[in-house]
Amino acid sequence: MVVSPLQSRDNKGRLYIVGTGPGDLLQMTPRALKALGEADCVIGNGFYLDLVEPMLAGKEVIRSSMGREVDRASRALDLARDRIVAMVSGGDAGVYGMASIVLEVAERSGSTVAVEVIPGITAAVAAAARLGSPLSGDYVTMSLSDLLTPWEEIERRLDLAFRMRVPVVLYNPRSRGRPHNLDAAVAVARRHLPETTPVGVVRNAYRKGEERLITTLAEFDGHFAFVDMHSIVVIGGEETRIWRDEHGARGIITPRGYHRKYVY
Repeated sequence: MVVSPLQSRDNKGRLYIVGTGPGDLLQMTPRALKALGEADCVIGNGFYLDLVEPMLAGKEVIRSSMGREVDRASRALDLARDRIVAMVSGGDAGVYGMASIVLEVAERSGSTVAVEVIPGITAAVAAAARLGSPLSGDYVTMSLSDLLTPWEEIERRLDLAFRMRVPVVLYNPRSRGRPHNLDAAVAVARRHLPETTPVGVVRNAYRKGEERLITTLAEFDGHFAFVDMHSIVVIGGEETRIWRDEHGARGIITPRGYHRKYVY
């Protein structure tokens, strides 16, 4: 049986969990823009609300801070019992975003509110587009934040990921509170990959102040200060290469394998 994600037993209100993508309105899906337009109340972290500010005119806006995700989810569900509410979440709400905690709170509380998760462009593919095509085939995403996952488990997963020798995308790579997690992740990468492996970093992808860095695993240590919580780090796989011309590095490419089948 196929059930609409908006179906609920009381049918009075609804909650949209909206993936806002990188933050530029041009990078949001039409469905996400429509959901924000329909909502009479929008709730979310202040940083992500600011990025979609042109869509908030005339709406009740409820700002929440980092670390209050459970309270935010509970309040959104409560408001959505008889109102149309949009919960904004940067990137894709289902990838290190708000979708899981909202659905968990709804499940545990027995909420009958209709909920729809609206996808957005996640940071991995936004950064990849700015770097060229580093994620053309299989790849792994990992978050270096140990706020919810113990570092020992993160390190175990990193080791397994780099053993596969496919590109690995690092979310939440470096913060003031945990500046050494990136160092540790790169050390794991070096167990399994050559020093010539391409590394790309995009900071503020598709937002004001966007910057890009292309380097190698051997030289990456000297660029750690460039990396912050608004950055995505892509560490290439065994076939990943840097595309260079007379002006320098143009981008990063991970071939899909066409060169093994076709002449071009």
